[in-house]
Amino acid sequence: MRILVDTNILARLVQPNHTQYPIVVNALATLDRADHELVVVPLVLYEFWVVCTRPLENNGLDLSCHQAMSELLQAQRFFPLLLDERGIYLRWQQLVAATETRGKPAHDARLVAAMLRHGLTHILTFNVADFKRFADATILDPALVGVP
Repeated sequence: MRILVDTNILARLVQPNHTQYPIVVNALATLDRADHELVVVPLVLYEFWVVCTRPLENNGLDLSCHQAMSELLQAQRFFPLLLDERGIYLRWQQLVAATETRGKPAHDARLVAAMLRHGLTHILTFNVADFKRFADATILDPALVGVP
């Protein structure tokens, strides 16, 4: 099964001192051992760039553009990129209308639309509550991956 990796997972991977780093490493290893393919879509990489280059005081990592590009390229080596397609927009439009999504959660709807367009059903994310509104998305909390 292919599983979408959310931006917060990538962000934790570049922060080995973060308390959630071992949780992410364990979840990714567990899913890999179970032969799941972990993938990203362009929006995840766009958001990852923003987090990497945003100042620390704004909840970012404060990396230089050179450092951020290095991390971005590293992420693409580990996680295959599923490209955007025209049909994703129409799915997004249907999702935001059906769930009455307003404001920033529309970005989450965009990820779910990409999942649906690419035939994905699961997303690995720490933002479990953000995706609960979308019935078509099965949310995998990294802290619970591999827990019986």
